[in-house]
Amino acid sequence: MPISEKDLAKARQDWGNGLIEISDVFEREGIQKAHSLASKLVDHLYGFDLGPILFKPTLSGGTKTFRENKDGTLSYFVGQNPKYPKDTGFGLKYWREVQFDTANIFIEETVAMWMGWVTFTDKNGSVTKVDKSWGYKQDPSGNLKIVLHHSSLPYEG
Repeated sequence: MPISEKDLAKARQDWGNGLIEISDVFEREGIQKAHSLASKLVDHLYGFDLGPILFKPTLSGGTKTFRENKDGTLSYFVGQNPKYPKDTGFGLKYWREVQFDTANIFIEETVAMWMGWVTFTDKNGSVTKVDKSWGYKQDPSGNLKIVLHHSSLPYEG
């Protein structure tokens, strides 16, 4: 069944809700529980079972700029990985709200792409806005899985 705009919106919201849940569990129950939850969410949201993913996190650089596997993706969200010593855990920033502002979408049967802005609000009301692109592929069960995730801070020109 072809991907719909509604499917794409749900996939984005699932990612945002997952990020908030990681922050909440970290705050209430600590890093071990947050790591366990993040591992399950990353498996659910990302298409590692479909092949290598293309992931460029917002705050990454040098030889660790791009991530193609679960190890690198999970490290970005919860840190605690000596292979990625600069990762502090984006999911551990006490996020309370994630909003999406669509610039454009592309859908072709079982592949879809979304580009826009994502705005994160933390527990103190501080706001972080990033430019983001996601590419999705439908898995054999019909679930949308992230196969491309590019994020960067907005250009200040």
